[in-house]
Amino acid sequence: MIENCSHYFARGNTARGAHFLYGSAFEGLNRIYVLTGPQGTGKSTVIRSLADSLLAKGRHVQCFHSPLRPDELDGIIATELKIGIVDGRVCEGVPSKETGETVTVNFAEALDNSRISSKDLETIDDLKGNLIEIYSKAYETFLTALRIHDEWEKYYIESMDFMKADQVTQELIQDLYAGHENDTPTAGRHLFFGAATPKGAFDFIQSLTAQLERRIFIKGRPGSGKSTLLKKLAAAAETNGIDVQVYHCGFDPNSLDMLIFPELSTAIFDSTAPHEYFPDRDGDEVLDMYTRTMAPGTDEAFAAEIADIKERYSAKMKEATAHLASAEAIDTQIKAIYTAATDFAIVEELRLQLQSELNELLGPYPLTK
Repeated sequence: MIENCSHYFARGNTARGAHFLYGSAFEGLNRIYVLTGPQGTGKSTVIRSLADSLLAKGRHVQCFHSPLRPDELDGIIATELKIGIVDGRVCEGVPSKETGETVTVNFAEALDNSRISSKDLETIDDLKGNLIEIYSKAYETFLTALRIHDEWEKYYIESMDFMKADQVTQELIQDLYAGHENDTPTAGRHLFFGAATPKGAFDFIQSLTAQLERRIFIKGRPGSGKSTLLKKLAAAAETNGIDVQVYHCGFDPNSLDMLIFPELSTAIFDSTAPHEYFPDRDGDEVLDMYTRTMAPGTDEAFAAEIADIKERYSAKMKEATAHLASAEAIDTQIKAIYTAATDFAIVEELRLQLQSELNELLGPYPLTK
């Protein structure tokens, strides 16, 4: 059965702070509905309901998940309609100048302010301050972990044969792109396939690559050139007019973790922890950057130093994850106050309004198989 839903993240809690890719992910849409209002006023529930309705009608839906609660949606795109629906509170970068019409739907209208006491308002202010503080701690801890990761990479970078790494890149460019080039350059679409969440790393690699004919699993060590390889491949794809989806690392968004070439039915991705997978079907292959580019014996030569780094890195990642869990708990408290003051009959009216507008747009569009 062909999956009619694609799953992504377009915001992340990273070593570079809160990072948003919505500007790229939602570029070129005809219309975006921006749902405004505080957490707890039904926005994510309505977005999920609209997604389910589109799927029930056989439409393809792109689902953008919350890194704080991956089972909740920050936004969706009705692919055939080129319509986006997003929670404006968490989707920085939407709308952008590259998108079409913007329609704002204010879910704060459903709030009954008489149900929110002055004490509640004081509590919300305190909790919001605590939330900012705990997010800052999480980002600082992730950054410390990244600096430790840099120490880890250094041992392998110093052992790398850069000429061999460049040879691997050129071989892949020839292998992937030969015969598919055209004279019109493309611009990659930038996304996350995973995120740091309160329960640890979470990813959608398997679902995003399930229908592709070819998957290249890049193996290697930190600093063995995996991200650099992907950056060069992405740049070459754009120059050669080949559509590419560019997936950034949810820990360090300056690095890349995966490319998908829809027209080539191919993915190439960093298949190491915390998103380590192994070939399990026809069309899967492994590219081992350690054996292709590293001086033999590097692991053994620095085993003690690397073991110490791994231990320190793991401890900081666990600490940062604990901060995200605290952030979720605080956000839940804020959400509960607003939810208790929300008139969900009004939320339902807003949902029906959005559903009606989508139904009207669906009329002239044939199903895409």
